[in-house]
Amino acid sequence: MFNPDAIRIADFHYPLPDDLIAQFPLAERDASKLLVNNPEGITQDVFSNIDRYLPSQSLLVFNDTRVIRARLLFSKINGARIEIFCLEPLLPVTAIGEAFTVKSGATWKCLVGNLKRWKTGLLKMECSDRESQYSLFAAYGGECGDGSHSVAFHWEPAGKTFSEILGVAGLIPLPPYIHRPTTPEDAERYQTIFASPEGSVAAPTAGLHFTGSVLDKLSRKGITTASVTLHVGVGTFKPVSAEKISDHIMHHERIIVSRDTIRTLLQNLGKPLIAVGTTSARTLESLYWSGVKVLRSGGNENPYVSQWDPYQEADGITITAEKALEALIAFLDARELNEYSGETQLMIVPGYRYKLLSGLITNFHMPRSTLLLLVAAMVGPGWRQAYDYALANNFRFLSYGDSCLFFNQITQ
Repeated sequence: MFNPDAIRIADFHYPLPDDLIAQFPLAERDASKLLVNNPEGITQDVFSNIDRYLPSQSLLVFNDTRVIRARLLFSKINGARIEIFCLEPLLPVTAIGEAFTVKSGATWKCLVGNLKRWKTGLLKMECSDRESQYSLFAAYGGECGDGSHSVAFHWEPAGKTFSEILGVAGLIPLPPYIHRPTTPEDAERYQTIFASPEGSVAAPTAGLHFTGSVLDKLSRKGITTASVTLHVGVGTFKPVSAEKISDHIMHHERIIVSRDTIRTLLQNLGKPLIAVGTTSARTLESLYWSGVKVLRSGGNENPYVSQWDPYQEADGITITAEKALEALIAFLDARELNEYSGETQLMIVPGYRYKLLSGLITNFHMPRSTLLLLVAAMVGPGWRQAYDYALANNFRFLSYGDSCLFFNQITQ
């Protein structure tokens, strides 16, 4: 029986020297090192050769979310700088896609830096593109109760979408462990080449290594691809501060998966399924548990995957991946929907048994993080040998760092 009280975050610590945290991307995306961890041992190569290590007929699943220019830097008349970090929309709509199309004004949940210097008064920023000059205004709206704050934006002249305004006024939100100003290069390199729907405040970094050349080599080997969408929230950087995993509250993120992708997953069951990144892994496994909930509710509720749902199920759950995915397709068909959209709080920790995944392409993660726990759930104690190898061989860590390929070594 799974017992989250038995998992202590101190067991997932390792020493990470500052000089191994990549501060800039390499000149070429696919020139990063690749650590390969499989039952035969650990080897290294360069990412451009990843096709050599993936089984033919594999299905790779990417997260196609696009990072928004979520950081806004305002200056008050007295010289105080106020940083506003947009997290998620509140008004006039909460759906992330619709929120970017608003053309008059928008209220967002935000993190606010130097808040003590601003709780009243209107902030103003001048910005411009090739067409004209714009004024962006921000008004403080109050606390949201989770450390974030409500901020109301409007801009003049009206007519531009909020996405377009962020495009000229905002900055790419680099992770807090990258200790340098944002550069123009980051606007391209902190996006994957297949980024599409806007909504993330952090990149799905495992996808940053892929190039057109790598995708061509994968295709020639008979490896196919599919996409899901998980809009990455700032919670991805939240460290586990609780001593026991059972006391950690996992962040929520929205997932969007097309009916066609669910059908592709169903048609490829039995073949190696490789998630590109921890966000893709969470999305795919959340799909399974969403399907389980649909089955158990008779299709009468929009399933929400909470943090400990999988661990509260009876041991040896008998619902197959096939049945779960079929249930989701039926759920969409009954509502004449072309995509599944839901919320997940799924926390994958050692003791979890992957229902869909055969492997994971990912970067190296922070000590004491939920992302490291997700990796450990796939490879067991071998995660430490892999990280020790990377540290000893000067791999570059975190978002702009090197990559690794793990295969599922935990049997059902």
